[in-house]
Amino acid sequence: MSTAQHKIGSGFGAQSTADDVLAGVDLSGKLAIVTGGYSGLGLETTRALTKAGARVVVPARRPDTAWKALAGLEGVELDELDLGDLESVRAFAERFLDSGRTVDFVIDSAGIMACPETRVGPGWEAQFATNHLGHFALVNRLWPAIQPGGARVVSVSSRAHHFSGMRWDDVHWRTGYDKWQAYGQAKTANVLFAVHLDRLGAERGVRAFSLHPGGILTPLQRHLPTAEMVERGWIDEQGNPLNPSGFKSPEQGAATQVWAATSPQLAGMGGVYLEDCDIAEPAVDGDQSSGVKAWATDPEQAERLWTLSAELTGVDAFG
Repeated sequence: MSTAQHKIGSGFGAQSTADDVLAGVDLSGKLAIVTGGYSGLGLETTRALTKAGARVVVPARRPDTAWKALAGLEGVELDELDLGDLESVRAFAERFLDSGRTVDFVIDSAGIMACPETRVGPGWEAQFATNHLGHFALVNRLWPAIQPGGARVVSVSSRAHHFSGMRWDDVHWRTGYDKWQAYGQAKTANVLFAVHLDRLGAERGVRAFSLHPGGILTPLQRHLPTAEMVERGWIDEQGNPLNPSGFKSPEQGAATQVWAATSPQLAGMGGVYLEDCDIAEPAVDGDQSSGVKAWATDPEQAERLWTLSAELTGVDAFG
C-alpha cells in the first residue's frame, strides 16, 4: 500500500541534528553503505551512524582524501567507487557481494551540483549520470545483499527538483545545456528512483525514500563561482555565510537522511519524499520553498525512468 505524501508529525524539524534523531537508537550489528560518506552531509551521516553503533562502508572516488576525513572514526571501512564510471560501480558491488555480508541501509548521498557541461561514459550528462545512473546501477547490483524485511534505501535529492522535471526528449542535454536545470532534472530522477524502487521492493520488505536535506554550505558548491554565491545571497564577498540565507549546519543537514534510514516512525512506509525530518507535503504551484513537485512522484514517470535507466546501464535486478 502506498504511503500518503503528507506530514506525520515526527516531532523533529529543521533544527534537529542527526544525533537528535538517533537519540536512544541502537544500531549495533547494522551495516550501512553511504556514498559520499567522507564529505559534507555524507561525513556527518557516517559519524552519526557509527556513533549509534552501526558499521559504515564508505565508497569513495578519492580514497586518500576520504581516509584523512574519516581518521579517528571507529566502525568505518573504505573502498573505491566512481559513480560516473559503471565499471567502477560493478567492481565495488562485486567486492562487497563477495564479502557475503548483508546491508541494512544504503544512503545515496554523493553528488555533484551545477557543474560546467561535462560528459562521462558514452557521452552522458555528468549530473544525471553521477547523481542518478551511478546510484541506480549501484543499488541494483547490490540488491542480492540488501536485507529483506527491514532494509531501507535512501536517495538524497534536493528542493532543486523544482527546477526541472524529466526532459524525456533530451535527458543528456545534447542541446541548450543549463547547469541548474540539469541539476534539477538529476534531483527529480533521485525522487522518481525511490518511488519505483519502493514499489518493486516493498513486497520483500525493502523500502525506499527520497529527501531534501536542506540548504547547507558544503563542498557540493565547489563548482560555483564566489560571485554567483554572493549574488544569490548565500555568502558575503569574504566567503562568510549570511544568516538570512537560512542555511543549516551539516549536522542538521544530515538529520533527514539519517531519520529516513533508521526511524521506527517510518516503519511500513515508503516511496515518499521527506524534508526537515518528516514526510513533505505536495508542493503548491508557484512555491519553490517547500514540498515535492507532482512530476517527481508520478508513478508512471518513475516506471519510465526505471526502464530508461536499466537500458542505459544494462543493469536491472528486477528484469
